[in-house]
Amino acid sequence: MMKRVLMVASVVSMIESFNRDNIRILQEMGYEVHVATNFEWGSMYSTEKVTRIRESLQREGVSMFQIDFERDIKKINRHVKAFQQLKGVLSQQTYDFIHCHSPIGGVIGRLVARQTETPCMYTAHGFHFFRGSPSLNWLLYYPVERTLAHLTDTLVTVNQEDYERALTFKTSRTFRIPGIGVDTNRIEQISINRSEKRNNLGVYQDSDFVLLSVGELNENKNHETIIRAIATLKDRNVQYWIAGTGDSKQRLERMIIELELKEQVHLLGFREDVFEVMKAADCFVFPSRREGLGMAALEAMAAGLPLITSNVHGINDYSVEGVTGYKCAPDDIAGFARAIQMMRIDLKVAQQMGSNNIKTAKSYDIEQSKIEMRRIYESVQASGH
Repeated sequence: MMKRVLMVASVVSMIESFNRDNIRILQEMGYEVHVATNFEWGSMYSTEKVTRIRESLQREGVSMFQIDFERDIKKINRHVKAFQQLKGVLSQQTYDFIHCHSPIGGVIGRLVARQTETPCMYTAHGFHFFRGSPSLNWLLYYPVERTLAHLTDTLVTVNQEDYERALTFKTSRTFRIPGIGVDTNRIEQISINRSEKRNNLGVYQDSDFVLLSVGELNENKNHETIIRAIATLKDRNVQYWIAGTGDSKQRLERMIIELELKEQVHLLGFREDVFEVMKAADCFVFPSRREGLGMAALEAMAAGLPLITSNVHGINDYSVEGVTGYKCAPDDIAGFARAIQMMRIDLKVAQQMGSNNIKTAKSYDIEQSKIEMRRIYESVQASGH
C-alpha cells in the first residue's frame, strides 16, 4: 500500500511559505502527500495567487482538502466545524502520519489525530508564550501546548528558547531546525540598479537612509513603534519602506498622516520583488513582539543588510547587539530612534554589520534545513510514527 501523509495548516500561506520543500522531501521518500488547509479565506494572498498555488500543487500530484479553519481563537463554532471536516478526511483516508502547522491547525489536527489514532507530528513556528511575553499568553497558550504535547509523537521547534521549553513537555521526540531555511545563493545572485530601484520606490536623494520592514501589517509586527521613532527624529532624510498587507493598513495610514510622515513612510503592499527591495535599502528593521524565528530578517541578513530588531523570542537566536546591528525592547520608541540614528551616522559600522550578517545567514541556509527535515521524517518513518 502507498505510504501517505497529510499536511495540515490553518491557511494556505503556511503551506506555500513553509512547506513546499517538506512536500517534495516526503514525495522523494515515497510518500503520497495530501494537504488540508483553508484555501478560501484567512490568508493574505490574492485569489489569483491561491489559484496558482492550487494548480501548482495539483501538477505535483498533491491532493487537497478545503477545511474552514478560522484564525480567531474566539470563534468556537467555526473550530468545531473545522474539527468535523478534518475528522471526515481522516475517516475516509488512512495516513502513516499527519504533520500539523500553525496554532489553530496544530490544536485541531492533534485532537483529530488522537480520535482517529493517527500518528502526529507538529511544527511549532513559535510558541505564543516566551520570556517577556504577556502573562495572558502564558495563561492561555502554555497549558494548551503542554497538554497537547501528550498527543504529539514528534514536536519540531524553530528556535532555541522554544526547543528548551519543549524538552520539558511529554513528547516522544523533540527536534529543533534552523527555520525553513534561507535561499542564500539566490539572494546573493540578485543584482539590481540600486539608484533606479530606489527612484521607482520614491527615494530620489543619494543621502536618504532607507529603512525596510517586511511582514504582515498587524499588531505583532509592530511597525507603529518604528513610525513613532522616525517622527521623534525629525530627520527628513530617513525613509521607511514597509512591504506587506494586513488588517492594520488603515490604522498605519492614519498614523502616517497624523505624524506628517507621508513623504517618509511608504506602504509598499505585497511585493514579488522583495529581495530586490532589500538590496535597495540601507537597513532592515524588525520590531516584532513575537517571532518563532523571523525569516524576513534572515533573508535581509543574506542580502547584506544590518539589522535593528526587538530583543524577543526567536530573534535572539541570530540578532546580536553590536555585531548584527542593534536591539531594543519592542515598545522602546526612544531606543529604536537612537539605533536608527547610530546606524545612519556611522555607515562604516553599518557596512561591517551587513558583512557579518551575510556570514551568519549561511548557517540558516535552506539546504541545511532540508537535511534536518529529511532526518526528522526518516526518524518518524523508522519509528512507525
